[in-house]
Amino acid sequence: MQNDPSAGNGNVLIEVRNLKKYFPIRKGVFSRTVGFVKAVDDVSFYVKRGETLGLVGESGCGKTTAGRCLLRLIEPTEGEVYFEGEPIRAMGGRRLRHYRQRMQIIFQDPYSSLNPRMTVAGIVGEGLAVHGVARGAERRKMVKEILERVGLSEAHINRYPHEFSGGQRQRIGIARAIALNPDFIVCDEAVSALDVSIQAQIINLLQGLQQELDLSYLFIAHDLAVVEHISQRVAVMYLGEIVETAPSVELYKNPLHPYTKALLSAIPVPDPTLDKKRILLEGDVPTPINPPPGCRFHTRCPYAMPGCKRYPPPVTDVGNEHTVRCFLVGGKEEAEAALDQRGEAPPAWETP
Repeated sequence: MQNDPSAGNGNVLIEVRNLKKYFPIRKGVFSRTVGFVKAVDDVSFYVKRGETLGLVGESGCGKTTAGRCLLRLIEPTEGEVYFEGEPIRAMGGRRLRHYRQRMQIIFQDPYSSLNPRMTVAGIVGEGLAVHGVARGAERRKMVKEILERVGLSEAHINRYPHEFSGGQRQRIGIARAIALNPDFIVCDEAVSALDVSIQAQIINLLQGLQQELDLSYLFIAHDLAVVEHISQRVAVMYLGEIVETAPSVELYKNPLHPYTKALLSAIPVPDPTLDKKRILLEGDVPTPINPPPGCRFHTRCPYAMPGCKRYPPPVTDVGNEHTVRCFLVGGKEEAEAALDQRGEAPPAWETP
């Protein structure tokens, strides 16, 4: 059980507690379950009103799965997500319908996320019709206003997705997301499929909309340079677990977890005269079907100690909303106390 992620923090819009999502592995004629892919395993975090929380990590670490569980696009296996203090897994009917109106998503691929048989008016205005916000001429008028807000014009309203560039398609996706005036948006790799110059335009658009509409973002990405620019806080995810969370300035200035340090060392520096030391991680990411015991990062960690293989490190709060899951920072006493209660000998903490 992790610590309450929102303790001492007011104005929390979204709170995630001990979220798990396991996908069953089925084999045989009768499709029997023989195992589980532990995509998200006991994750806790929160998002305040008007802030952007960056969620970073290697491909396959569970970032997108966590984001979709927040919106109930996929149902969590365990844990809870709270929206303004209300658990969303207990919602149904009209209450769930209202909740979906206030939380939206911007997908990664601007090509596959738009229906090629629908015009821009149909794509952006579909939510307005489904939720009974506007119909007919009023809906068309609202669509025009929304398109202008994201940098498109009235001339685009009757066109189809194939007539637009990738950047324009993503603007349409953003327009669809803000059409219902939501409070929270999951940006699932919203700029990773775009050219660098277009990425800057979309990031500036998202920041402008956030200030104008008082939006909160969960910004899922693997580009740490982009995350540093847009996020107020950053959570680092590895193999289904969050290993470090901190304010953006603090994380980039003082990373504590070895995995975070390795990720930050991979950020390119736009100065060929600087000799930046790169931290290279050996080995491959373990399978989420059978993650390693103890600390999940110990198989690739250059600082791994024998005790890291025996006991999973607890979440250590180092102050200023900075938490880390690593025995190098803290947690040795907690681990030894837990082992002592079980009658086991304390582990060897010295680096081999």
